[in-house]
Amino acid sequence: MQEGKYVILCIDDDQDILESLRLVLEANGYIMVGATTAEAGLRVCKESNPDLMIVDLMMEEVDSGTSFVRDLKASGSTAPIYILSSVGDTFHMSTDYAELGLSGVFQKPIDPDTLLTILRRKLK
Repeated sequence: MQEGKYVILCIDDDQDILESLRLVLEANGYIMVGATTAEAGLRVCKESNPDLMIVDLMMEEVDSGTSFVRDLKASGSTAPIYILSSVGDTFHMSTDYAELGLSGVFQKPIDPDTLLTILRRKLK
């Protein structure tokens, strides 16, 4: 938390996705920090100590999102992590996301109401 607000780290190589997340999150009282690569995301994570993370599954490399999660868990992070995926139900049905250390999966394009409901529930 910073200034009494939850900090959400969003990592996606699509700037439009980051900006749409920023609009929704900041309009609803969250602080958003962002990164466009998994490498930059690790750096921002260490600097901002986010309360929750939303990570694109497929960025500069096909599995960079899951690699990021593994690296983050290895560093001892306990913040909930959600994957943001354009493959959606296919990923959700074929992968045990809890085994990967994930709290869940969001489908692109992300529904703002779903996002906010999950954030409220997870960040009580």
